[in-house]
Amino acid sequence: MRHRIAVVGGGPAGLTFAHVLHRHGCPVTVLERDPSPDARPPGGTLDLHEELGQLALDKAGLRAEFRTLSRPEGQAMRILATDGTVLRDWPARPDDRANPEIDRGQLRDLLLGPLDVQWDRDVTQVVPGKDRDGVLVRFADGRQETFDLVVGADGAWSRTRPAVSPVTPHYTGVTSVETSLDDVDTSHPDLARLIGDGSVAVYGVNRGLVAQRNSGGHVKVYVRFRAPLDWHTELDLDLADVESVRSGLLALFDGWATPVLELLRRGTAFVHRPLHVLPVSHTWAHVPGVTLLGDAAHLMPPLGAGANLAMLEGAELAEAIAAGPADLDEAVRAFEEQMWARAGMWAKITTAGLERLVSPDPAEALALFDQVQPS
Repeated sequence: MRHRIAVVGGGPAGLTFAHVLHRHGCPVTVLERDPSPDARPPGGTLDLHEELGQLALDKAGLRAEFRTLSRPEGQAMRILATDGTVLRDWPARPDDRANPEIDRGQLRDLLLGPLDVQWDRDVTQVVPGKDRDGVLVRFADGRQETFDLVVGADGAWSRTRPAVSPVTPHYTGVTSVETSLDDVDTSHPDLARLIGDGSVAVYGVNRGLVAQRNSGGHVKVYVRFRAPLDWHTELDLDLADVESVRSGLLALFDGWATPVLELLRRGTAFVHRPLHVLPVSHTWAHVPGVTLLGDAAHLMPPLGAGANLAMLEGAELAEAIAAGPADLDEAVRAFEEQMWARAGMWAKITTAGLERLVSPDPAEALALFDQVQPS
């Protein structure tokens, strides 16, 4: 019997789930609200862990292609004091494949492969089946379809989550603002040297700045700081005005080393991303025909675990379904129990990590890196 399966969301979790199902000859419908793959910037770079994201790609049969695209040198990490003093400098080892970097756009294209994604399908509601035949999916254009299983991989503000849980994300008290620089090696060689092959990070009192090299000379710069959700209103900043945000951030980081502040002065645009999370041990009473993956299930601080977990979950759920149990719901229920246990552990780790990275004591961030970096 072929089940009617849909995954809502064309991010790493949804595409990994669909790719592994496709590899096993199981049909799946991918519903993505973006009108096309390039409708918006795909985001920065991801470090895929050998035992998480890379394992998922192995299950998808994409490990070799990943090795070709990934950048082991991107694991290099340099930490500066706010006055510019180098505190730590960990070079990448060329043969180290533990956590190589890959651009999100490259990963997306790799996972898309043979998949037939239905673009511009904006899901507004998922209604679990009761008397009807299957789970009802409603779209913004008024259409609706029915499936045997709907997998919500639609991120932090999931439209699928309300079908299984009333819980919504809450603000961590930490805000992130992102900017970027292009052609850094040619246009900004001084900053290219500062960043090196991977990342440079600076931590101060309740704030930090990280600049991370992507492929093609592109650099993403992230600042994080503790502030009310409406911090920009209190400072009378217009988030739609580049120069207004730039001046506000330069004021927040006043006194830091000039080369560090140049990363903000030369940024081309600014994106405001308040950090929200779900409760550390978010679970739900199992609902037949609906489940969640990734941020939709366990949104946690962005410290390198979220996408990795999401991809592995997608691969594992797909394999469980492809194994062909007589009861599809039995496979989903067993998957959820496994996901909750592992995600709960990582949510605790990343929540504690965020507290240390954006801390009243900058030494906490340095101590955290000393613990996780190879000796």
